[in-house]
Amino acid sequence: MFLETKKITKQFGGLTAVDQLDMGVNKNEIVGLLGPNGAGKSTLFNLITGVVSSTSGQVFFDGNNITGQKPHQVAALGIGRTFQLNPLFGDFTVLQNVSTAFYLHPKSSLLDIYFNTAEYRRNEAYILEQSKEVLQLVGLEHVEQELARNLPHGYQKMLGVARALATQPKLLLLDEPLGGMNPSEIEFSLSGIRKTQAKGITILIVEHNMQILDLCDRVVVVNFGQKICEGSPAEVMEDKDVISAYFGGENVTAS
Repeated sequence: MFLETKKITKQFGGLTAVDQLDMGVNKNEIVGLLGPNGAGKSTLFNLITGVVSSTSGQVFFDGNNITGQKPHQVAALGIGRTFQLNPLFGDFTVLQNVSTAFYLHPKSSLLDIYFNTAEYRRNEAYILEQSKEVLQLVGLEHVEQELARNLPHGYQKMLGVARALATQPKLLLLDEPLGGMNPSEIEFSLSGIRKTQAKGITILIVEHNMQILDLCDRVVVVNFGQKICEGSPAEVMEDKDVISAYFGGENVTAS
């Protein structure tokens, strides 16, 4: 497995948000992580990326145990992510928003920057070129000079994806990338995510909108912090525990 959690658990006081959850993502897959509100999906993202520490269990990425690593360390290893609420620089242009994310992997020293060396100028030109390529990938090249705060909601969401891509991830975690979008924005975003996966980037997606299933190779469903189902999109949609979790009925039991 490219990404794997082993009995990962997070307790907040008396609440168990994630409960001994085993799941994995293979290289070059798009995996959907589904579940009703409060199921523990975003908490799992935070555990993987080091935003919160686990109570017990382990996280492995690309063959390495990354349990307990800090967010900047996880990002440097090659895990990028977006958030439900986009942390954009509203008064920066779209292009500037993406360019700033490239500095997670600095290529210039402080002396290069201070003395404006040829090496520094080459690196800045490289960042500009790469930023434009990322914007073209997600379909935002035509608004690169717009201020981020002036973009429509769907474009802001995809700018968050572009910023995550600028960290040069091997694995991309998308937290509700379709949230609050209208139909045309959803189609625009799905197209951008497809192109991202075609570039060889592995993707794990948290989403409520079932249109995301069109993208997924495999789906994991959680409820009350436990995995209740895993399989193809078609298998998951027919599973009785998934139907119960989303539409009510008898209590769901973990599988």
